[in-house]
Amino acid sequence: MKEITQEKLDKYFKVTESALKKIKPSTNKAKDIYELAKCYYEDAKHFKEKDDLVNAFACINYAHAFLDIGARLKLFKVKDNKLFMVD
Repeated sequence: MKEITQEKLDKYFKVTESALKKIKPSTNKAKDIYELAKCYYEDAKHFKEKDDLVNAFACINYAHAFLDIGARLKLFKVKDNKLFMVD
């Protein structure tokens, strides 16, 4: 598939929203990474509302990438390997 569909975008939003809800950052580094993820998530929502699916898709992927980075660096205490890149 070479297109970004609304369904695909909605799937990524659902996964990232679920991941954001599971994280409770406790250190300053964790809070920084979490805030970056939230900012990109909010940007993704903005672009989605403007029907700019390409930029919405890019932002939602950046948002989730920051969450995965925090999980891999063990800044977030998560074990859900369906939402995060953890063992």
